[in-house]
Amino acid sequence: MNRRKSLFVAMLCIANGAMAQSVEDGLKDLYYGKFQTAKQNLEKAIAAKPTDDRAYYYLGIAELGLENQAGAAAAFTKGLAAVPASPLLTAGLGRIDLLSGKNAEAKQKFESASTASEGRNGDVARAIADANSEIVTGDRGYALTTMEKLLNNEGRKKKQMYTATAADYIELGDAYRFLGGENGGKAIGAYEKALELDPNNAEAVMKQGLVNYNARLLQQAVGDWTKATNMDANYAPAYFELYQFYITLKKDQYSPSNASKYLQKYVEVSDPSDKAKNEYYLAALSFLQKDYDAAINKAKALMATANDVYKTKLTHLTADAHLQKGDSLAAKAIMDERAKVLGEAKLELNDLKLLSAIYAKLKSGDSATQAQFSVQAGDYLEKYAEADTAKDAEKFRGIAEAFKGMNNYAKAAKWYGRTLAAKDNPRAIEDQFFKGIYEYYSQQYSLADSTWADFTTKYPTQANGFYWRGMSNFAVDQQAKEGKAKEPFEKYISMIKPEDEAKSKRNLTNAYTYLMLYHYNKDDKASMQPFMDKLVAIDPANETVRQVKEYLESTNKAASGGTAAKTPASKGTK
Repeated sequence: MNRRKSLFVAMLCIANGAMAQSVEDGLKDLYYGKFQTAKQNLEKAIAAKPTDDRAYYYLGIAELGLENQAGAAAAFTKGLAAVPASPLLTAGLGRIDLLSGKNAEAKQKFESASTASEGRNGDVARAIADANSEIVTGDRGYALTTMEKLLNNEGRKKKQMYTATAADYIELGDAYRFLGGENGGKAIGAYEKALELDPNNAEAVMKQGLVNYNARLLQQAVGDWTKATNMDANYAPAYFELYQFYITLKKDQYSPSNASKYLQKYVEVSDPSDKAKNEYYLAALSFLQKDYDAAINKAKALMATANDVYKTKLTHLTADAHLQKGDSLAAKAIMDERAKVLGEAKLELNDLKLLSAIYAKLKSGDSATQAQFSVQAGDYLEKYAEADTAKDAEKFRGIAEAFKGMNNYAKAAKWYGRTLAAKDNPRAIEDQFFKGIYEYYSQQYSLADSTWADFTTKYPTQANGFYWRGMSNFAVDQQAKEGKAKEPFEKYISMIKPEDEAKSKRNLTNAYTYLMLYHYNKDDKASMQPFMDKLVAIDPANETVRQVKEYLESTNKAASGGTAAKTPASKGTK
């Protein structure tokens, strides 16, 4: 081979090496969450070798990371034109179908890709499993069986054996994690296997944190995410999880100062070429630091060049910043304009949530206008709650508390009730208690009675359950003629210890009053007298007792020729 040919071959090897490295660079950038840089590297890989289906596929994934679904679809489609019938790109288009709500078409493409690759290609299997795990409408069971088939070498000849990678076990862990429930331990085990193959894999540790978070092991989750950042100080996704954890409005999580710290860290190590995202998060950082004017000014400066995705984010940020600084009218103007442009039917979850918060803060001296603000706040809140498909007890509880703050007790009761249908609710007793309370306060006495009947069956040692069942029936039997509240009040009284009577004075007053009136209506003075005595003992000036005494005295006078008094009315402290 002459020198010229040797140089030409050497240049080809270098070019091919650079191409291959560009694909791997793209994969590395995806690992670190650097989607814009990944896109650039993968476009270079495609330019160097237009028939590399992996480059097209991962370019599409980079586009999805940039929230550009149309760009992802275009990458997969262009790839299939260059590499016809590629199983990997077919799976990519299946992912687009899932995102578009075309589940049947998606499944057909996944099955076609799996069959063509005989279920033994790691990239294809992970593509199918990842789509079905990550996308809400995906088939999580199918994701698991796809990964199990890939990793199952039983009965295979040596040359057919599949050598698993850390990425495979991470995908298997994801499949278990999204299945939830008792699969959490299996997910942790799969991530551990990934770490055996790659001890420095921060993604595996970060995802162990997600499993612990889903199991409500909050400190363990924070520990895992912190561990991931210690393993690899440049691993941006772990910083983002810590930011998301502390920005979430939940008990034992929300901490603006910690959220600010980790968002700052995230921005420092995130993709320097993704200016739109970085500038947005710098504006969000100003918001977290309560420099609302700076946040507003940064958001406004970015708005002109932002794409639709970031325009939405910036609009929310600007409106919320106005709301937090006390200018709810400015916030209302921004979000009302967005609602007008989009149309109410196209408002997103965050639109509805923010609009509810804005209308709840609006104040007017005109009572009719103020009432309308409250109605609008409630309408937006309910739309937000109904549109969110996540069955999360804590979210439902937050909605119930928001309605309670609006004095909309019927809706508060409804959403406390929704928490009881959610899985893994450690505060179910508390939620059912408040459901019954607010059914009572909203005068839904029949519902309240059912709630308290169920409560006392589930929690028979909770005296207050019997008390509130009594009160729910007292409300519909105020003269105590039907005895609806007799049994629960008697049970309540029997459960109050002598040393607790002083702090239970108000409740005992209501129970004694009802039972006194009940026996009075039965003309059973012997049974009535003990309750009169108990009432006088804790409330010497009790008005109902006074009326009963007057009535009894007047009936005695009437019997001897005097004038009868009116029947006593209940004065219970409901």
